[in-house]
Amino acid sequence: MGLEKRNRAHVARLELDKRQSAVLDGQAHDARVLWNLLHEFFTFRQGRFASLAQCDEAIRVARKEIDWLKDLPAQAAQAVLKTYRQAWANFFNADHPAGRPMFKGRLRSRMAVDVPQGRDLNITRINRRWGAANIPKLGRVRFRWTKDLPGVTRGGPDGKITGARLVKEANGWHIVFRTQAMQAPRAPHQGPQTAIDRGIAVPLALATGEKIFHRNQWLTDGEQERLLRLERKAARQKRAAKPGQPTSNRLKRTYGQIGRLRAKAKRRAIAWQHQTTAKLTDRFSVIVLEDLKVKNMMAAASGTIEAPGRNVAQKRGLNRAIASQAWRRTAEFLTYKATDKGGKVVVIPAPGTSQECHTCHTITEGSRESQSRFVCKNTACGWIGNADVNAARTQLYRYNSAAGQAVTGRGGPAPLGPVKRQAPHGGTARTTPQGVAA
Repeated sequence: MGLEKRNRAHVARLELDKRQSAVLDGQAHDARVLWNLLHEFFTFRQGRFASLAQCDEAIRVARKEIDWLKDLPAQAAQAVLKTYRQAWANFFNADHPAGRPMFKGRLRSRMAVDVPQGRDLNITRINRRWGAANIPKLGRVRFRWTKDLPGVTRGGPDGKITGARLVKEANGWHIVFRTQAMQAPRAPHQGPQTAIDRGIAVPLALATGEKIFHRNQWLTDGEQERLLRLERKAARQKRAAKPGQPTSNRLKRTYGQIGRLRAKAKRRAIAWQHQTTAKLTDRFSVIVLEDLKVKNMMAAASGTIEAPGRNVAQKRGLNRAIASQAWRRTAEFLTYKATDKGGKVVVIPAPGTSQECHTCHTITEGSRESQSRFVCKNTACGWIGNADVNAARTQLYRYNSAAGQAVTGRGGPAPLGPVKRQAPHGGTARTTPQGVAA
């Protein structure tokens, strides 16, 4: 059986001094400005967009006429053009969620510089904790070694480094290696099936009845107190600033301290997601998820002047809670980890899964008594339990019904057929197709 290519990314922290950080900062700003120049050249033409050859020639001319653009390596400038063209391709792809490419603001865009050719990096391992790589216009730079890279270490995974991207985070610059490993195809996963209901009070509820939690705050009590103190300090410094004057160095320093604390919380959340999804994909061969429209769920409730919204503050708090759970990132982690282990992640339509009873497969008004409690109002059933677990079992039942495997959320036999929608207290019932809300 032949080997297959598996593309992945690996992030490592760079060890830079102040001069090197300043050089990368300048290159990142140059790359952002080059993107904006390309966008202006590409779109502000009479009648049609500029061609790839015209954009490439415009970059060559600009690098000769604009001195500070020479600080950006030539290959990094070509990578900006490639990324920009791909952004338009994603926008015109009907199946891609990307929006129209726009100008990049100085404070809103992520600072990054590409190293397109992996052979230019010349990666070596120094010792157990550190490795080194060549960075254009910086020379030899050390990075934190946390994982064997394909084609670098003797006895490591077969493959190669195809390139890298330098990205600035709140705690400094990082290098993201693009790796391509050659591995044998995975045998099909032999584990059981499950479904996962993603929520807020219960982050992950499984069809097995398990509920997976994490701590409410990713920062310790002391870190949370320090963050609050810094936010109040920033508010005072901002009020004291004169209108129209640039941001003071003291306020920038306070913003930097706030950003580092929030970045620490995000890293802890991502680490929890990685560890949890790895354990789940080790156990289960098929994981069923709802197709959640998170953007629609987080729509603002403020309304208009003529028709103002209601419970705006509560909806704003709910939106923050939804954003903090990062449901889409959890789904992405599950998808690629399951694929690597021979399993799969299946997405089903979300409507009705929270209202349907997984035991009798009816939707009866009032069965969802609260956020956490489900009491089936069908007099022939009367199941009582956790609402999130019920939703997960309903998802698994719908997946197996659509696949022709008649099992319940717990794995036992179940009849196939449409969902019965009943009125409370034994009223007239009507049916709807699976996965479609009536």
